[in-house]
Parts: sequence; C-alpha cells; structure tokens
Amino acid sequence: MGTNTAPITVMVGDGVLSKKQNDYGSIHATSPAEQVDTASNSAAIDSETEAVEAGLHKLEAKNVHWYAYLLTVDFWTILAIGQVLALCITATNTFSTFLANKNTNIPALQTVFTYTMLTLIYMPITLYHLGFKEWLRVVWRRGWKYFILSFLDVEGNYFTVLAYRYTNILSAQLLNFWSIVCVVIISFILLKVRYKLFQIAGILICCGGMGILLASDHITGSNGGPSADMVKGDLFGLLGATLYGISNVYEEWFVSKRPLYEVLSFLGMFGILINGVQAAIFDRASIEGATWDGQVAGYLVGYTLAMTVFYSLAPLILRMGSAAFFDISLLTANFWGVIIGIRVFGYAIHFLYPIAFVLIILGLITYFLAGSVLGDSKKPWLGDNQRDGVAGIGTAKLKALNEARKQGLMRDSGGDA
Repeated sequence: MGTNTAPITVMVGDGVLSKKQNDYGSIHATSPAEQVDTASNSAAIDSETEAVEAGLHKLEAKNVHWYAYLLTVDFWTILAIGQVLALCITATNTFSTFLANKNTNIPALQTVFTYTMLTLIYMPITLYHLGFKEWLRVVWRRGWKYFILSFLDVEGNYFTVLAYRYTNILSAQLLNFWSIVCVVIISFILLKVRYKLFQIAGILICCGGMGILLASDHITGSNGGPSADMVKGDLFGLLGATLYGISNVYEEWFVSKRPLYEVLSFLGMFGILINGVQAAIFDRASIEGATWDGQVAGYLVGYTLAMTVFYSLAPLILRMGSAAFFDISLLTANFWGVIIGIRVFGYAIHFLYPIAFVLIILGLITYFLAGSVLGDSKKPWLGDNQRDGVAGIGTAKLKALNEARKQGLMRDSGGDA
C-alpha cells in the first residue's frame, strides 16, 4: 500500500527546502533530486482530490427522488449483509447453547479462536501491503488505539455472555437496546453525525418490532423464568451493551480511515492477548470441568467460523452504512434464532414473530428514505470531499473515484481495501 504525501514548501534564506508529510504525520526533507518526484506525486494527488470532488458531485446530483437510495445496488447489498450478520449471530448463539448443553461454558476461551483466525487471515495481508518496517511504524503510532478497540470488543463479548449466567434472557435482550442508544448518542456528540427524521423513525420502528418479539416471548413464557441474580445480571448486561455501542462507533471511525485488513489484523492480534489473559484468569475452573470430545470440537469450529465471517463482514456494513444501522440490523437475529429453534430445539413459533420481523425490515428500509444515493457511506468526520478517508471497499471516496472514472474524469488507479 502506497503512502499518500502532501508537499510542504518552507522558505530558508534565498533557497527553498521541499518537504513532504506522509499520512502518519511525520515530515522529512527531500533532496533536490527527489523534488521532481514530489512535484509529480503532488499533481497526481491533486488530480485524485479533484476527481473525488467531481465524483461526489455527480453522485449527489442523482438524488432526485426521496427513495433514490432504495433503488441502488448498495442498499440491497447492505440489507443483505445485515441479515448475513444476523444469521452469524444466531449461529454463534446456537453453538454456544450446544456447548452449554455439553457442560462446556468457556466464553473467553472460545472467542480466542476467533481472534486467532482473524490474525492468521489478515496479518499476512497487512504485512504484504505495508512491509515489516511500515508495520512497526503503525504499531508504534496507532497500536494503542487498536488495543483500545480490541479491549472494548473483548469486554463487550465477555460481559454480555456473563449477563446470561445471572439474569433471564428477556431481561438481557431488553438491555441490548441500550447499545443502540449508546451508538446514536456517541455518534451525535463525537462524530458529529446528524440523524434525519426518517433515520430516527427507522430506528424506532425497528425497536418497536423488537418490542413485539419480546412481548411474544413473555406471553409464551419462553424468555422469562427465574434467574440466579437479576440485579447482578442486568448490570453485567448494561455494561456489555455499553461497551458494544462504544466499540461499534470506534470501529466505524477506524475502518473509514484505514484499510480493512489492517484494522482486522490488529483487532485479532490484540484480541488474542487480552482474551487469552482473561481466559487464563476467569475460565480456568470452567476449562478443567468442561467436556472435551469430538462434538465439542465441532461446536467450537462452527462458532469460530461464524464469528470469523461476522467480523470480516461487519466493517463493510460500517462503511456502507453506519454503527446505528449495524446495530438495528442485528435485531433480526432473534427472529432467525426462533427459526433455528423450531428446527433444532423444537420451539413453537408465536403469531407475533412474523409481524415483528416485517416491522424490523420496514424500519431498516425507512432508515434510508429521503437520503442521498451515498447513504451513510459519506462520513461527516472525514472532512470535505472525504479527504481524511481511505478509498476502500464500500467507502464514499471509492464510489466517487469510480464515478469519476466512469465519467472519464481520471485514469484508473488502485484503492486500499
């Protein structure tokens, strides 16, 4: 992956010292022999900047109808990805249930395998694109930020699973709504996201659909029942939902600025360290008392594969959509969970479930009504013409560049994933 540079010219006496600043913030002087290359790179960068501006203008000019975004391939892609993620969550819950039925409750250890898979897949790609020397610079300059991201993700997983040990499922699911509230508040305050009326309405409709699901479960008694320590479990659930909300917004900010492979590789690397230590401390007794056989190994493999797919696709929906859309998309996981439950665990479906599912899907559609054809892919924190963003898969910057190429405004050039 190339390093974008912006020329800086400093007057020194009667001469001119040319410098350039890379995307990591460091500045180094260039020799006279390098100044020709610097001028050439500057022209290319100016060309890309102008192409992005022209491409964004072309795309936003297409917003002639209030339903414009619903007619784009991007909308149906993001809707489909959201449902795949919901199915992945359903799969992980199913495999966790299988493990619990085998007296194997190791929430921290089983997630270590997921972070290991992410590292094995994306770290070689990162090293290939960056090179080892540049990789070390990334670790030095941004490693602490990736550590925080991994910590939030690990602890969000841990406390949410821990909540189910002490409270009933109905209470834990109600607390999951808090993650959506956290995402909206944090995005509004820190990322300067301004939600439109239809977006707020879409979120409320989705939450209404989820409320019908919970009401149905309460009517049938399938999600209620006694709990070991309701207050303790609810506090763990509230903490887990808060950490989830923060980590989702943080990851959206990260993947809009950096390549996906870099974000996922460091998420995996630090996730192994954090979760490994946590498993060694808190899961030791559970590991010793767990059942270890071929079935348990199969369930762990299924859980790991589902989570790996989930983590690989999540950045796409965060780029093409937003952390808020990501969270409300996952509400349909409860519906898919019931479908699995009918086939695997013999559950009986209540008539309110189809109504709830339709409401959630309508809410997802409403979220993007009266929006730009760019949807939520144009991020307000990336500045004018998305200058601070990466031209990667799903980003508004790459869409603008592709539109500029389509209109013959620039020559073909590669983008970062």
